[in-house]
Amino acid sequence: MINNMPQLKMGIVSVSRDCFPMTLSATRRQRVVEAYNAKYETQTGKIYECPTCVENEIHMRTALAQLKEAGCNALVVYLGNFGPETPETLLAKEFGGPVMFVAAAEETGSNLVQGRGDAYCGMLNASYNLKLRNIRAYIPEYPVGTADECADMIAEFAPLARAVIGLNSLKIISFGPRPQDFIACNAPIKQLYNLGVEIEENSELDLFESFKKHEGDERIPEIVKEMETELGEGNKKPQILPKLAQYELTLLDWVEAHRGSRDYVAIAGKCWPAFQTQFGFVPCYVNSRLTAKGIPVSCEVDIYGALSEFIGTVVSRDTVTLLDINNSVPEDLYDEDIKGKFPYELKDTFMGFHCGNTAAGKLSFCEMKYQMIMARSLPEECTQGTLEGDIVPGNVTLFRLQSTADAQLRAYVAQGEVLPVATRSFGAIGIFAVPQMGRFYRHVLIEKNYPHHAAVAFGHYAKTLFNLFRYLGVEDIGFNQPAGMLYKTENPF
Repeated sequence: MINNMPQLKMGIVSVSRDCFPMTLSATRRQRVVEAYNAKYETQTGKIYECPTCVENEIHMRTALAQLKEAGCNALVVYLGNFGPETPETLLAKEFGGPVMFVAAAEETGSNLVQGRGDAYCGMLNASYNLKLRNIRAYIPEYPVGTADECADMIAEFAPLARAVIGLNSLKIISFGPRPQDFIACNAPIKQLYNLGVEIEENSELDLFESFKKHEGDERIPEIVKEMETELGEGNKKPQILPKLAQYELTLLDWVEAHRGSRDYVAIAGKCWPAFQTQFGFVPCYVNSRLTAKGIPVSCEVDIYGALSEFIGTVVSRDTVTLLDINNSVPEDLYDEDIKGKFPYELKDTFMGFHCGNTAAGKLSFCEMKYQMIMARSLPEECTQGTLEGDIVPGNVTLFRLQSTADAQLRAYVAQGEVLPVATRSFGAIGIFAVPQMGRFYRHVLIEKNYPHHAAVAFGHYAKTLFNLFRYLGVEDIGFNQPAGMLYKTENPF
């Protein structure tokens, strides 16, 4: 596995208002740390307990130095009592990484005099001061809790924090302009910079030159052997593997030579209209292999698709894919294989498809084939390189972070599943079911002008993604609203 994902080092700092006992906040912090490490150390590592309880600005600077020395890149500000408005928000401002605020619930009705902390009230003032200073901070849905409850809230913050850290050191490398008939994937790059993401746009000719220079690379046989092992009996086009290995090495070397000051990389690649005739293959399988290694590669120079894939990779810590929201499920197939067996109407279902860019580990079976759509107008020999098979059944999350034509950030997220139903079709493809998909398709995807590509994470991660998009400042976040909850554009009659 290539190291293309941030490693999280969480720290927690308790804060205390000067007219409240500091020991109350510090003792409560210790209980949170004990609860967190007991429940989540194996998942996210131990949380660093900062020994300084912040009561004033001097304490704040001391705590910052201790956090820095401990290598913390994400911070929990814990209101063990009411908390000092200025120092606690300056702490968030100067930390320089993702920050969450969480507050202590009162512990017992038998100690509501000296043992009362009023953090419920303090969270209100903290949120007001964060807004005054234009500081982004994550505040949970209900941010007041016991030690165990606060530990759970911090665990929910962890994948969000990883994503924010990753975006702040991400470079997206693209090759070529968007194909003429896929302008839908075109979007202004201004919002990438606003997110902290760098973008390097290259010519396809530069990539082709680099590919030619890798001809005869001594590492090619080793990569071919890896591919043969992965494909197994699905290796139906063995003659194309050396070229695919050459291309994989070209991309991996390009990443290392061009990451520059950034720690993480995603790629927006091109596969047509001239790629296959000049390179002699299609890059789908290589795209899937790099994505499985932790370097997401989008198709059709979809820059915001690559961005979304990277977010999904970091949040899920798993392989993702990028699919067309492609075609409806035929009514006869629905009647035969879905109706009465699964709790979905026909309009809740659709087929998610791409030519062959989904990793082998996310397919129920796979075969190396040629790109059937391209081969309708080109020689089959130059369209080889797709990885075909039905996508594994199970829970999925569809999502996308997108800039509009006028450079506004929008996002959507919807949870559903891939059904264990044979697709009877070609490509990397699955039958998806999302509750109220028909309405979501019309009033979010069409109404908000989203392109046809959706990032797909394998599991349910909508809660984290929704919170992440809010943290990033996205105001328009679409989701598949339940029946009875009307979209703004939905006709109530």
